[in-house]
Amino acid sequence: MIETDIIIIGAGPVGLFTVFEAGLLKLKTHLIDSLPQAGGQCSEIYPKKPIYDIPGFPSILAGELVDNLMEQASPFKPGFTLGEAAADIEKLEDGSFIVTTVKGTKHHAPIVMIAGGLGVFEPRKPPISNITDFEDKGVEYIIKDPAFYQDKKCVIAGGGDSALDWSIYLVENQIASEVTLVHRNSSFRGHLDSVQKVIDMAESGRINLITESEVVGLSGDSKLDKVIVNHLKDGEIAVEADHFIPLFGLKPSLGPIASWGLEIEKSAIKVDTLDYSTNIPGIYAIGDVNTYEGKLKLILCGFHEGTIAVQSAFARIHPDKKNVLKYTTVNGVTGF
Repeated sequence: MIETDIIIIGAGPVGLFTVFEAGLLKLKTHLIDSLPQAGGQCSEIYPKKPIYDIPGFPSILAGELVDNLMEQASPFKPGFTLGEAAADIEKLEDGSFIVTTVKGTKHHAPIVMIAGGLGVFEPRKPPISNITDFEDKGVEYIIKDPAFYQDKKCVIAGGGDSALDWSIYLVENQIASEVTLVHRNSSFRGHLDSVQKVIDMAESGRINLITESEVVGLSGDSKLDKVIVNHLKDGEIAVEADHFIPLFGLKPSLGPIASWGLEIEKSAIKVDTLDYSTNIPGIYAIGDVNTYEGKLKLILCGFHEGTIAVQSAFARIHPDKKNVLKYTTVNGVTGF
């Protein structure tokens, strides 16, 4: 049994900043996340994407933001249970909670903060009959480590920012030996500068751009070796490939959290904006996972919500102690 003061479900930016705010009040934290590393969507989906609305940073890459938040949290020695989704929660007679993961790891604390972002993510898979046969054998739905594709022939499918940005990244950083981008339309949904960059790369022969097409088949023995592309005018085209990466986005859902007795509205957890508490005393919801009138799904708003929720949590954990706000500019930051 892992004992802590606050169990934080979700190790994205909001969860990580909450570690810092809790640490200032000498509250210990432990984070649970279904992903194998901290950072949430910022690490898993768009680590190389710039974010422009973090105060004090005119622009910061999502992955760099996560690195900074981890460094900021490190003095307070948070615990992590990664690669395990929170599956069940039990409220004990004393008002504390036991949160159990899908792998059976148990965590005990008087406070639970749900910072699960948009929830559990599943990839949107293209309708290819044998695609599951090649999962982990050449088919990936998320690019986690670009170096994994070093000197490999990659076929990326999609028309949004992820498909455009990763195609550009793998070429500009001389990682993949060959990049083919397949999109069903002739126009793209991504940022115009990214679209233009891909077009320029295609014209110079650095990217194979196949539009008005979709991937309809995969072939190979023990692993992927060809991708079958159906072109609107030219019919089927066989493209040699070591990897096929369909980047059609992820489908979010609350997952097991939806069955925990929390008040849910439009796939989000309703909270009281006084302290972002839920209808179950001792459980808070912060960040994109919550909903209230005027809600904005922004990282900086989640930072605020986590800060206020921690103050409320301190009062629940230590009802006999008066918490006086102390500015870090005066007192600095000290760990445990």
